[in-house]
Formats: sequence, C-alpha cells, structure tokens
Amino acid sequence: MKPLDPRLLRLSRTARGAVAASAATGLVRTLATVAIAWGIATAVTLGVDGVRDRVVPAALTPTLALLGAAFVVRAVAAWATDDLAARAGARVKSELRATVLARAAERGPAWLQGRSSAAFATTLGPGLDALDAYFGRFLPQLALTAVATPVLLLAIGAGDLTSAVVIVLAMPVIPVFMVLIGLATQSLQRRQADALARLGSAFTEAVEGLATLKVFGRARRQVGRIGDVTDEYRRGTLGVLRLSFVSGFALELAASLSVALVAVSIGVRLVDGSLGLGAAMFVLVLAPEAFAPIRQVGADFHAAQDGVEASAAVLDVLDDRAGHDRAGDDPAGDHRVVPRAPDHDGPTDPGTDLVLTGLTVTRPDTVIGPLDVRAAPGTVVALAGPSGSGKSSLIAAIRGVLPHDGTVTVPSGTGRADPATRSVAERTTWADQRPRLVRGTVAENVALHSRPDTADVRRALGDAGLGLDPGLPVGPGGAGLSGGQAQRVAVARALYRARRERTPLVLLDEPTSALDAEAEQTVVRALRALADDGAVVVVASHRPAVLDAADVRVDLHADGATSVTARRAVRA
Repeated sequence: MKPLDPRLLRLSRTARGAVAASAATGLVRTLATVAIAWGIATAVTLGVDGVRDRVVPAALTPTLALLGAAFVVRAVAAWATDDLAARAGARVKSELRATVLARAAERGPAWLQGRSSAAFATTLGPGLDALDAYFGRFLPQLALTAVATPVLLLAIGAGDLTSAVVIVLAMPVIPVFMVLIGLATQSLQRRQADALARLGSAFTEAVEGLATLKVFGRARRQVGRIGDVTDEYRRGTLGVLRLSFVSGFALELAASLSVALVAVSIGVRLVDGSLGLGAAMFVLVLAPEAFAPIRQVGADFHAAQDGVEASAAVLDVLDDRAGHDRAGDDPAGDHRVVPRAPDHDGPTDPGTDLVLTGLTVTRPDTVIGPLDVRAAPGTVVALAGPSGSGKSSLIAAIRGVLPHDGTVTVPSGTGRADPATRSVAERTTWADQRPRLVRGTVAENVALHSRPDTADVRRALGDAGLGLDPGLPVGPGGAGLSGGQAQRVAVARALYRARRERTPLVLLDEPTSALDAEAEQTVVRALRALADDGAVVVVASHRPAVLDAADVRVDLHADGATSVTARRAVRA
C-alpha cells in the first residue's frame, strides 16, 4: 500500500476530511513553531543587549507574552490534531466495515465461500483496529510533513540562506533510510498479517468443531496447535517491534548528524562575525524542527504498518471487480461454477408471477437446465431430485447469487403503492438447508433482531410445530437444540419474515430433511398457508410429503435435464 492510498480517500469521506483537518492543524502548528523560534531568538538577543546596557529592554515583555501565546497555540493545535485523528480513525473503520459487509452481501454466498471466513472476520475485526495507528499517528504526521517542511525551509532561508541550503542537501538522507528500512520491513509485516489470519482461522475452526472434537477426545490437542500459532504470532510481533526501534534509531541518527552540520556552520560564522546572534538563534531553534516531521513520519509509518496491511487487504477486496462476476462454490456441494457470460445478471423487473425463462446453471460435471416455469401467486413449486442434482444451485440462481444463463423475474407482490422500489432481496424470503443459528434466544434467532415481536415469534414457532419458549437461550450453531428443533427454528424464521415483510417469493432448501412425519406435515401446512396468502413458494426437497403438496413439480435428472409437471390447478 502507498503511504496515502487514493483508493482509501475515494471510499471514505471521513478519510478525506481527516487529511484536510490534519493539514489545517499542521499549518497552525508550523506557524506557532516559527513564532516560538522567533520569540526565543528575540528574547535571547534582548537579554544579551540588556545585560550589556544594564537596562531591561521595553520590548522584552511583549516578546515573552508572544512566546507564551505561541506555546499555547502549538499545544492546542497538537491536541486538536490528535483528537481529530482518533475520531476520524473510528469513523473510517466503521465506514470500511460497513462498505465491505455491504459488498459481501451484494456478491452473495458464492463469493464468500471462495474465501476463508476466519481470515475475512480477522481482517474486518482486529485487522482494521490496527488503523488506529495509521489515522492516529501516521496520517496526521504525513499531512504535517507536507505542510511544515516547506514552510520551515522558507523561514530558515529568510533567516540564513546558507543554513537552508545545508538542510536541503542533507534532508534526502532521511528518505533514503526510510526506503531501505521499508524494504526490510515489508516482507516481515506481510508475514505478520498472515500469521494473524492463521491464528484467527485456527481459533475459529476449533470453536466450530469443538463438539465433534470432544466426542472423539481430540479437543485438548487443539490447545497445542493454537498455542503454536500464538507463539509464532508473538515472536513475529517482537520482531516487528525490534525493527521499529532500530528504524527509529537510524532516523534519529541521520537527523542528528544533519542538525550538527547546520550547528557547526552557524558556529563558525558566528565566530568570524558574518552571522548575527538573532539569526543564528532563530535558525538553530528551527533546524531540528525542519528534520523532525520527515523523521517522525518514517517512524510512524513503520509503527502503522499493521493497519496499512489490513486496509490494503480490505481495499483489494473492494476493488476486486472481477471477483464480483466470478462464481464461487456451489451451495449444493463442492462443485465449482464455470464462469459464463449470463444473458442476464440477475432477476428482471418485477411482475406478478415468478417467471424462469431458459434458466441454466453450468457446473464442471453437468449443465442444469434449461428450465422454463411460470408460477402465479398461490403456487407451491417443488424442486425434486437426489442430493447433488442441483436443487440448491437453482435456488441460488433464482436468488441472483449464482451466475446463470436465462432470466429470472421475481414477483413484486401486492398491497404496496410501489412494489418495484423494493430490491430482489427485500422481496424474497430464503431459508437455507443449514439452520445457521447464532448465540441468543430462540426469539432473536427467529426474528434476527435484538428486539423481536414476541407475538409474531410465537405464531411462527407454532406454525412450524415447535412449542419452545421464545426466551430459551440458544448457543452458537444451535447448541442446546436438537437437529429437528434447529431446522424448525429456521422454518419459523422464514415464516416470520414472509409475513411481516409480505415477501411475494419464499425459497426453502430441504426444510424437512431432519423432521419426522408428523412434524413434516405441520411444516407442509405452514408452507401451503403462505401460498394461500398470495406468495410463490419454491421448495427444494426429496421428501414425498413435500412433493405431494406441490402445485408444480420440477424434476432434476442425472444428466442435468429438467421436466416440469403441473400437479393441480393453482388457487387464485
């Protein structure tokens, strides 16, 4: 990543504001620094003259007052810079996280499945937290350097042109050191970012598989594995800190030698009388300040490298335009989808019916389709076929998250003034074959909200045939519930959303695979009720009870061909 990546400025309004604010406060700090140097030089000159004349100069009091005011202004400007930088860092992190999550939702599960979920979460979590150093230290210092260095050189040149020339000739030594140190740290920082991702992956995988590991008595072995990865990350962190200290020492040494050259030159000219005391004091005070910004920006850049690497990874994800069109894993299994140029990128403008025209999904082993179906409101469409036949792939294509040929028209629904203004996601309810439950109460899992409507939750649970208390706590992954209960909670979630949002399209993937016959009949009646209320219900299943309840049956054959059978007339 560049010291100031333009992609970050394009994606974040707050980042642009942070740069502008840092430049403004940096200019105030620089002018206050020049005033301090002038005040010190003038006060020393007046003091020497007063000792010689045995009289306190009248100008000494206003000079000291100006000097004190300059110190106060500089302190306030420094505080404002730090405060603005901290606030900007928090806002930029929030903006980047929201942007990445929105882009991930837009690209859908097929895109996410091609990436490590643990690494993705680590980048968005502790990875972006490292931007605090980037915005809190490096970015303000970079803006200060851009503003302060030319102003200070002009001020020094006004006091003594020779000293300004010496500083200009000596100053490139520091950027050279910065480049050499940057080349040395680049690979180290990259390895450290990879180590953090591996640590996050190891911990997440261990937590996700903890129940299985305990069953087979292998849980304690993961402690050693996570400990090894943690030690690797710890050693890498210490290496980064050592290199940061060494780089800071090298930059300090280069700046000190450069200031020493200016001081020697001034001392020689003071002795021979070619330079006045006031000008000499003014230049001596400003000389270290001229080197300080560029020296400090190098040290802060290395300290902020973790945030630089994290933001670079995030920006690469956001700029991955090709990835938006690439297919990911097939939700039905481990199949990879062959990239194709679809006739239509997603669902078309809404109508009253669900219309599939020439819908075709391509996989390495087969081509599923083409499929032509028109389902009016009140229709239950069943996708039938054995596991791996492509039912989940067709549902993903209907949702618009899997590349396909052909067109999909999602119904708009009724009873709304302008239903076309709702996006496809807002007009669709989807329940995956995996319940995907999270830590919280049953009600929170049904409503996917921290403040669920308890009455609607109870109704959805009852229609799904589940008599659980909505306040019952649930662990990650549905811990505390049986497989059948977890599946019915997922069905209740679909019922809850479909009714409250009045979504005209409901998609369910194997909603009864873990249920007994009685519970299955209850779920089938609930799906039939959704259709009777005016929704188009598309359900993928191989269970006879579900297939018998369908108005339209789509059979997926082993060679990828499809056949459509209208089993009964659709009720208006």
